[in-house]
Amino acid sequence: MQNIPPIENSPKLENSRTSKTLLLIYLIPVIGFFPSLWTLYRHQGSREQLAMSRLSITLVFTWLLGYLLLGSGATTSEFFTLRLLILNSFFTSGYFLVSVWLMLRVIQGKSHRLPGFSRLADRILGKY
Repeated sequence: MQNIPPIENSPKLENSRTSKTLLLIYLIPVIGFFPSLWTLYRHQGSREQLAMSRLSITLVFTWLLGYLLLGSGATTSEFFTLRLLILNSFFTSGYFLVSVWLMLRVIQGKSHRLPGFSRLADRILGKY
């Protein structure tokens, strides 16, 4: 009788779990920026991990730019202050919801590409 290792301990399944865990770490709002940046800097990881790192960095920079512009507009404007602050909170909530939605898609094993942002991320950060 042969000793066949259980399916749970197979290297392919463990590699899949680690890859999925890393993808989830990259998608943590704001905090996931740092492991994503490290992955791109070191050029280590699968194509999927590198694509997710690019997407995460693009999402963070887009959110940060919008957050800073809306915040500075709210401080300099007299009439639109409250409206810009409310828009800023919607923008931040949207960033967090998109991150959670992408996390759920990764857990389900579905595609994690965003139509506009994935292409932008590949164009801007594709050389890294």
